[in-house]
Amino acid sequence: MSETIAELKAALQQSLANEARYRLLLDHSSEISWMADCATLRLSWLSPAAERQFGYTLDSAQALASGLLQDLQARLARYADGDLSRRRLLRETELVHADGRTVPVEIESTLILDEQGVPASVVGVVRDLSARRELAAQQKKFASMLSHEFRTPLSTIDGAVQRLEMTGAHHDEGTRKRYRKIQTAVDRMLAMLDEYLSPERMASIGRERQPNEINPAKLLEDAAGQARARRQSITVQVDGLPPWMRCDPAGMRLCLEMLLDNAIKYTSDNIPIELLGRIATEGGVELLVRDHGAGIAAAELPHVFDKAFRGSNAAGVAGSGLGLYMARSIVDVHGGTVTARNVSESGMEFRIWLPVAANAGKKLARAEASSDNSLDAS
Repeated sequence: MSETIAELKAALQQSLANEARYRLLLDHSSEISWMADCATLRLSWLSPAAERQFGYTLDSAQALASGLLQDLQARLARYADGDLSRRRLLRETELVHADGRTVPVEIESTLILDEQGVPASVVGVVRDLSARRELAAQQKKFASMLSHEFRTPLSTIDGAVQRLEMTGAHHDEGTRKRYRKIQTAVDRMLAMLDEYLSPERMASIGRERQPNEINPAKLLEDAAGQARARRQSITVQVDGLPPWMRCDPAGMRLCLEMLLDNAIKYTSDNIPIELLGRIATEGGVELLVRDHGAGIAAAELPHVFDKAFRGSNAAGVAGSGLGLYMARSIVDVHGGTVTARNVSESGMEFRIWLPVAANAGKKLARAEASSDNSLDAS
């Protein structure tokens, strides 16, 4: 009998020691532990971490409880209908801090069954995802910066090689093969950037490479369509444009947006604006943005693309002087040029020239084409 009592005392002491250890762990854990009653749908226990991290105690945790127990009634109903996947759940959401801000969290919870197999309570933990989200944001920012630092010189090489191919019809085959090798290497590097260093790669595995070509006629139509929200009288005219041209679509859209923004800001609301696209007389493609305004002073024309330059007609017009500078920078990395001139019959004209191979038998690189923008012989 005495041995049985001693065993019971030892078991009780062990149980109390375990309880003390568990409570010590819960009191100092960064995870918020909680328990709720399934019958009343109310919290019955909340660890001290809730007060440290969210400013709540069990008596003041009504706002916290509404987030923790959201959809619990529907979950219990689905479990009762036989959906056993509802017993343990892991979800990400946001909970309201006592100071009113929202905090991204991960909630893991499990239904605890009674002797009849009916959910009697639900227990769970809450993990603050703020640090994890901040780390992910910093990783994405770093990947974006690194990708940009590599992509800019590669785009310059890409544009230069296209220009050499377009203007080098008289070059020997050995030279043209070297052009193709350079283009293949650039394609490979760009593909590796998209595969391993794009910001989207940090959040999504297996994404497709971003397009590096666009239909130039559609580029002009899209730019005009967007600008018509500010100026209805914008027309588009194209003549003989190739079906595709190799470029950074987002960059060229931004370039046209800058030129159109400039035309809109420096002309009256009733002045029409024209977008024209055609094969340039010297080869390649030219995209024109024309307005019928007053133009700018001839002495200022050489400076319109300078960084932070604003002409004498800029008084009262909001701007930083960076729009045309950015447009030129974008065209530069494509191996092209952008110029401005006053045209007596049409006001101001901005001309983008791109080294696009548009002669018969050539097209810009598609999935089925070779790296030098020519169709496969087969």
